[in-house]
Amino acid sequence: MKSLDRKLMRDLWRLRGQVIAIALIVACGLASFVAMTGTYEALQLTQANYYEQYRLADVFASVKRAPESLVSTIAAIPGVAQVQTRVVAEVNLDLPDRREPSSARLISIPAEQQPILNDLYLRQGRYIDPSHRDEVIISEAFALANHLSLGDDLGAVINGRWQTLQIVGLALSPEYIYEIKPGAVFSDNRYFGVMWMERDAIAQAFDMKGAFNDVAVSLLPQAVLEDVMFQLDQVLAQYGGITAIARKDQLSNRFITEEIRQLWTHAVTLPTIFLGIGAFLLHMVLTRLISTQREQIAILKAFGYSHGAIGWHFLKFVLVIVALGVALGTGVGIWLGGGLIKLYTEFYRFPELQYQLSPLRQVQGALISAGAATIGALSAVRHVFAMAPAEAMRPEPPAQFHRTLMERLGLQRYLSPVWQIIIRNLERKPIQSSLSTLGIAAAIMLLVVGRFSMDAVNYMMDVQFGLIQRDDITVMFNQLRPTSVAYDLLHLPGVLQTEGFRNVPVKLRANHRSYQLALTGLTPETELRQLVDRQLKTVALPLDGLLLTQELSKILAVQPGDMVVAEMLEGNRAIRTVPIVGLVDEMLGLSAYMDLGALNRLMQEGNVISGAMLAVDAGQLDPLYQALKRTPMIASVNLRQATLQRFQETIAQNQAIMNTIQITFSCIIAAGVIYNTARIALSERSRELATLRIIGFSRAQIAVILLGEQAMLTLLAIPIGCGLGYGLAGLLSLSLSNDLYRFPLIIQPASYVFALTVVAIAAMFSGWMVWRNLEHLDLIAVLKTRE
Repeated sequence: MKSLDRKLMRDLWRLRGQVIAIALIVACGLASFVAMTGTYEALQLTQANYYEQYRLADVFASVKRAPESLVSTIAAIPGVAQVQTRVVAEVNLDLPDRREPSSARLISIPAEQQPILNDLYLRQGRYIDPSHRDEVIISEAFALANHLSLGDDLGAVINGRWQTLQIVGLALSPEYIYEIKPGAVFSDNRYFGVMWMERDAIAQAFDMKGAFNDVAVSLLPQAVLEDVMFQLDQVLAQYGGITAIARKDQLSNRFITEEIRQLWTHAVTLPTIFLGIGAFLLHMVLTRLISTQREQIAILKAFGYSHGAIGWHFLKFVLVIVALGVALGTGVGIWLGGGLIKLYTEFYRFPELQYQLSPLRQVQGALISAGAATIGALSAVRHVFAMAPAEAMRPEPPAQFHRTLMERLGLQRYLSPVWQIIIRNLERKPIQSSLSTLGIAAAIMLLVVGRFSMDAVNYMMDVQFGLIQRDDITVMFNQLRPTSVAYDLLHLPGVLQTEGFRNVPVKLRANHRSYQLALTGLTPETELRQLVDRQLKTVALPLDGLLLTQELSKILAVQPGDMVVAEMLEGNRAIRTVPIVGLVDEMLGLSAYMDLGALNRLMQEGNVISGAMLAVDAGQLDPLYQALKRTPMIASVNLRQATLQRFQETIAQNQAIMNTIQITFSCIIAAGVIYNTARIALSERSRELATLRIIGFSRAQIAVILLGEQAMLTLLAIPIGCGLGYGLAGLLSLSLSNDLYRFPLIIQPASYVFALTVVAIAAMFSGWMVWRNLEHLDLIAVLKTRE
């Protein structure tokens, strides 16, 4: 072994505590990168392959009822490659061992198995037999959530008639990777699923013989998407067609695509911060190491070692630490990536989803880690090249100090000698003190951000289900019903209060901007659906005009007092100019509200509703559920309590797992930063502290001097770290928000307390380690002159 390599091993062993701390920080950054990029690649590749192999459509459209003869007209649209018409309906279900009502989307499939758009991947069982019209294939997620197996029977209300269906297969579809009921907040496979049934059987049940109410279209490579959608709308308009949507706006695809985008955001943001802190610590450690080895460097130069050889020696010190971090971080990252994939399989249904990390990503991660560490080390290593041997052989010249601000103000007489030394040292080394403070502040920032997403999600749920959505049950009718039906529901067991509402698909236009959504009509005296502003104060529903959510107003670039064009996409397809009367604030989806009477007058269809919100007696749920299951006019039922329970069982659990990983890494970094700061301070001050011991200061006093400085730096870092944490949370809030939901910038006081508690524990642990070193401080060795 070469002499420099032996020296390297001794340096690594002597600084083993700091080496391990920095290696752990590098490992945290790389583990985050490896886990998230591997999961990102797996999701992205699996999504693309699944869409291609099972032919997810490029355009989707719904109609009231259109003749099958229209297929040739649609196929003739320039750019259309394939047309698939279907009959789609919402049905109410009565599941065995499930007291609550469930619902399903019933979709037609050909009598004989053949390649179709949005094709099925049969996981178990067989394809339907056209001679048995009661056979269905159900989605695997729905079957697993409700413990359904092949051969089981389901009770369903199909177009007002009770029918028993038999399960013959479990399947997946690229159209429903994420199964969510329209209008729901989260996917809940216990209460909503997808079922596929033979085309003629559904057509007969819903009076759709020779007709369809849903169409899927694939496009040729050279097709212009906007042109195809426009012409498709023109063809379907007279049949009650609702504006076509592109694949990017299809609900399941939007959720999975948005999840992949957010995963990439995390894969870039967190590792960058972790590795940046690691580079900062390496710079501090290496700078100190070089300053303490001035004589050794001078001797090496005097014996003929080149600048490059000595510089490479110190860079190897950095690379060894990085190598330890890379080895540990890659292993932990692959393990965490496998865990993340398991979490995603609970929400997104693919034929196969496996964690995979490409060799390129592994090399990229190692190079990023090495690059970050090298950058942190370069400014320290460059001092090696600047030192001439004769100069380096001499001790460092003493620093030139001036009277501090404390001394100029005459405040030193109010402080003990120990605290005078502490404040004087901090003030005379502003750069070093600032860097140490920023390092600790960065640790606090990560701890605050680690709890941010859970705080935001909890706040979203509290506002949505504690303030805005106050009904217990929401029912959707299978067709428009008179407003009096809402009062008829009061006769059901346990129903205490009802409020009808209407949803109308609409396209809002303001100048060149437009957005398509469901316009909701509410009763003016609504209590079960509250509309609130940013201060969570109730906003009254105007008798005329629209209320828009804040985010929708930004998309359309409108404010209260402006006018928008509302193009109704069903019924008489009226086009009206309506004023924006006010804004409301909601964190889930984009919404527009209107007085129910005004909306019905606009549609010219009389006083009708499409659903009702119910407040119910919790003691009479069982008879109420039975009644809802058997009520022919009800197409689907949403249970508020079930949504909350779903959140608590799955979303909260998975968020907790993700946050636990991030917070664990943040705690490691916090401990590493504070420990390294304390050890470097001890190394720099050891000669001074030994001198103080010789002139009569006790061991406790010199401990107070050193640890007092660290305490002061930590106290200074607290407001900075909290502020940085709030700022980074704000950036993450913007990057994670989208049309489906918006992350509010909410950080609970408990999150700040948690961050400060972790930092305090890390500081106390570091202080204890420093105290142990002070007890074994060799005064003679430290005070030896360097001549």
